[in-house]
Amino acid sequence: MKPDILLYTMNWCPFCRRAKTLLKEKGVQWKELDIGADPAHRPAMIKASGRNTVPQIFINGTHVGGCDELLVLDAKGGLDELLARTPAPN
Repeated sequence: MKPDILLYTMNWCPFCRRAKTLLKEKGVQWKELDIGADPAHRPAMIKASGRNTVPQIFINGTHVGGCDELLVLDAKGGLDELLARTPAPN
């Protein structure tokens, strides 16, 4: 199965672009909610993550964090493991 990936982003954000580049390199697709284009997504992002910065990344229901946390997870080999897990049922 494909991983369930959700990114909260802003189009001008270099950290968002870097996170998307890494995910693209992994060959995965994601759902993206641009809180700059639609600020109505911001409260849901803050509630889900406890943070107000972008990107906020969720993989298979797990809050990974931002770009730095995604890069660290990948460097430790944990990203591939997380991407391989079956998404939790809704």
